[in-house]
Amino acid sequence: MIIFRVSGARPEPGAACPTLVFKMNVEAPGGGRIHAIALQVQIRIEPARRSHDAGEQRGLTELFGEPSRWSRTQKSLLWTEVSRIVPAFEGECAVDLAVPCTYDLDLASTKYIHALRSGSVPLVFLFRGTVFTEGERGLVVSMLPWDREASFELPASTWRAAMDELFPDQGWLRLRRDVLDELLALKAERALTSWDAVIESLLRRDGRRTRGDRPEKVTP
Repeated sequence: MIIFRVSGARPEPGAACPTLVFKMNVEAPGGGRIHAIALQVQIRIEPARRSHDAGEQRGLTELFGEPSRWSRTQKSLLWTEVSRIVPAFEGECAVDLAVPCTYDLDLASTKYIHALRSGSVPLVFLFRGTVFTEGERGLVVSMLPWDREASFELPASTWRAAMDELFPDQGWLRLRRDVLDELLALKAERALTSWDAVIESLLRRDGRRTRGDRPEKVTP
């Protein structure tokens, strides 16, 4: 029997994209040498496992609707799937599981994590794969049971720290090309100096306040 535990997470500095590294412990209580495990890991978010304050509820309305409906709409969210070769060990070993992250707000998982201001992201890791062990007649190949899983509470601040490695205090939106062209024209017409200024000018025109309400010189 193979047992998996996830005991920690940290941002990976210097990665080509925002990356979290999870510390994973793999245990084979029955003894014997494990030559390798070709592991596939599915990571899911379990929103129903935590409470959400009023601000987070507003940020999650697009995902789950009004809070009164959440008992029916809060479903498990697929975050990502990654692979990892666990090297040879006896008894127990610790390995790092690198998980690339995205700030694509079209993804339900990113929308959820982005909305959290404190606390943790409730995760479940689902493991499947091939185990290579040593038998009386040589190498034995077997499949992991389908019930192998582990839970982990990822601090929301750790996810933000991974994003800040490449995008400090920033987020990203994907736009249709014609919408982007319109925004480019607006930016030039109003002599706005940044994309933040473009969006802030539109929000102010709509009667919404933006953080800091920094004034921007606008050409009539």
